[in-house]
Amino acid sequence: MLEKESCVGSLWRLKTYNRLQLHLPKETCKLPHMPFPPEVPAYPTKKQFISYLEAYAKHFAIEPMFRQEVQSAIYDARMGFWRVQANESEFLCRWFIVATGENAEPVLPNIEGISDFKGSLIHTSRYKDGAAFEGQKVLVVGCGNSGMEISLDLCNNDAQVSLAVRDKLHILPREILGRSTFCISTWLLNWFPVKLVDRFLLVCSQVILGDTHKMGIRRPKIGPLEQKKSTGKTPVLDVGAFSKIKSGQNQGY
Repeated sequence: MLEKESCVGSLWRLKTYNRLQLHLPKETCKLPHMPFPPEVPAYPTKKQFISYLEAYAKHFAIEPMFRQEVQSAIYDARMGFWRVQANESEFLCRWFIVATGENAEPVLPNIEGISDFKGSLIHTSRYKDGAAFEGQKVLVVGCGNSGMEISLDLCNNDAQVSLAVRDKLHILPREILGRSTFCISTWLLNWFPVKLVDRFLLVCSQVILGDTHKMGIRRPKIGPLEQKKSTGKTPVLDVGAFSKIKSGQNQGY
């Protein structure tokens, strides 16, 4: 196992904000053959999840080779092995699995005029907490789960936050009647078609959150599960940011 960083769970440890918690219950996020400790809450914090990953690696004697960044991987048909070049070493292996994740590298859009901006410009992967932004005007670009949570964190640290929303998106409550929205959806899909489950989720969202369109956030024509299936776009699971928008503390546009 080759790891370009110096630790287990590098994305969680190095490139996430401090208030981050799992959006899904721990039962759905556990790794094979090892549940979370019973004292860990339903939605583990960043620190608790990192501790779980470290304990998992220790328990199963998983020892990645750290600071080994893969430069190339070529299949040698004559040998029947992959030739994997990492740093200055070459490895031969029968199977080759790429596990970089979908958020491994930050992408900063080329916004016209951004070079003239005199304020601070940071990517989500470098944001830690909102304490440094107290009393400042902050524009959060993007309304995914990270954008919504960072907006909430900034509001809780008395920043003046605006949230730029380009596309239509679905916002759902994290829980419905005390149960995980994700778990309810998964259970219902065993019995009902996607469109019917989507209709149920949207009715619950309307009751619990209210009309997102009135706050400037329009929903797509297709439902959240159908959209996830067809485009891969994950709905936002609200943990408090939308109530800030409704109260006027977080301005969306």
